[in-house]
Amino acid sequence: MNDRELGCAGGQFMDRGRMNQNGVVQPLLTDLYQITMAYAYWKSDKTDDTAVFDLFFRNNPFHGEFTIFAGLEECLKFLDSFHYSQSDIEYLKQTLPEGIEHEFFEYLGNLTARDVTLYAIDEGTVAFPRVPIIKIEGPLIIVQLLETTLLTLVNYASLMATNAARYRMVAGKHVKLLEFGLRRAQGPDGGLSASKYSYTGGFDGTSNVLAGKLFNIPVKGTHAHAYITSFSSIGELKTRLIKHKQTGILEDLLEHAVRHRALLSHLLDVSTEESSEGELAAMVSYAIAFPDGFMALVDTSGLLNFSAVALALNDLGYHALGIRIDSGDLAYLSCLARETFEKVAERFKVPWFNKLTIVASNDINEDTILSLNEQGHKIDCFGIGTHLVTCQRQPALGCVYKLVEINGQPRIKLSQDVEKVTMPGNKNAYRLYSADGHALIDLLQKVSEPPPAVGQKVLCRHPFQESKRAYVIPSHVESLYKVYWKSGKICQQLPTLEQVREKVQISLKTLRNDHKRTLNPTPYKVAVSDNLYNFIHDLWLQNAPIGELS
Repeated sequence: MNDRELGCAGGQFMDRGRMNQNGVVQPLLTDLYQITMAYAYWKSDKTDDTAVFDLFFRNNPFHGEFTIFAGLEECLKFLDSFHYSQSDIEYLKQTLPEGIEHEFFEYLGNLTARDVTLYAIDEGTVAFPRVPIIKIEGPLIIVQLLETTLLTLVNYASLMATNAARYRMVAGKHVKLLEFGLRRAQGPDGGLSASKYSYTGGFDGTSNVLAGKLFNIPVKGTHAHAYITSFSSIGELKTRLIKHKQTGILEDLLEHAVRHRALLSHLLDVSTEESSEGELAAMVSYAIAFPDGFMALVDTSGLLNFSAVALALNDLGYHALGIRIDSGDLAYLSCLARETFEKVAERFKVPWFNKLTIVASNDINEDTILSLNEQGHKIDCFGIGTHLVTCQRQPALGCVYKLVEINGQPRIKLSQDVEKVTMPGNKNAYRLYSADGHALIDLLQKVSEPPPAVGQKVLCRHPFQESKRAYVIPSHVESLYKVYWKSGKICQQLPTLEQVREKVQISLKTLRNDHKRTLNPTPYKVAVSDNLYNFIHDLWLQNAPIGELS
């Protein structure tokens, strides 16, 4: 395969270097019943049948009213590499029930996604329940085999990006967010996906070094408590000298720090006896290792030692970065730290001390940040792990993959639970905007219908409640679907991760604030055209069994 491959339709090129595929994502990353169904289809002579499947979700996560669509690029990588290897075929021969005809395995061995067409909304776009975020057309057996893998690539990615976007909104524009969740993630793949899609959703960096390498995400980190407790006294310092940044002359950093600590003790009204010499030694040691990147983990008493070492570095031409607080009352401690830095800045004439970064981490979740906001915290950056990467408020998005058409004939899934009734047929989706630029409603139509037009009245109906309907006169109409895969090629220039990240924020701005608020957000409306409404309900009546009373 060439380093670069010509895309379809627009003739655009896609850098093949972007198509590095996670080795775990392969055709066997699926549920067994997909393959047994494929055999049953094959045995039933349905190899020439064509189908349309919708991939969508039924409810927004986290009690919110929006979802961020993510994972599309990974889906396209999967289609690009879809092929059963010889070892896959040998394994399936051993695993499937006895009696499977040998010709079926030959059929599997020749399958690719060349005859599949994938439509999707842009990755990073806000999405809503029941509106398919991906639409798959192609040979029935192949598109059936894609189901589980596509779902696993989209479900967690979209959930993670949405969770991160919510944290971004509650933290505000000027507070940095760092993902610290690798050690708590559901395995290494979960950890890498969490790093990637938290960055997509609006986080500023990660502690995950491999994610930094693979996805070019900024990597950030300080040190753990273990580094502090590894020192018990000043006598354990084996290196005390550091070169002055400008002169290059070696000087004793500890000596400078001890002198400043004595002066700070009076200013901050903290006795030097209350501060740990082991902690001071650890901070001096770490500052010598990273004089231009000194960020220290502190508790309440640690502010004295940190400030002393930071001033010592200043004597030698270096500027400390800040502190990380990992326990206690984060609002109180952050205010105390900021007050301390302001005192030091004024007393020692070092204005940059006012700007020292205060990072907070300690099992932080969305509600914690909202509470800290109410308490007037002075935190510049949150490091968030467990609640972010495990999506503790809701651990699954619940995307589904449903057959809506076969051989040009619509299919509907009926259920006593109306929420689980599918919307049949091949459909297009449009987002209608008001004059102020906000999204008003998402409208689903049959593909045979003309798209809604700007300035023209459109009847929008709730898909299942007859009395819920409204006329909309859009000021702007956005067609949501693009062809991303066709004839074995990717058809769009794929955005970089940075561009997807930017797309998330642009897309969120199109929603009114009441749709995005944390408490009791206004539901965003999803509607169908009058034509599609009647089509759904006619088909429902045709397929619903008629009861009999006796």
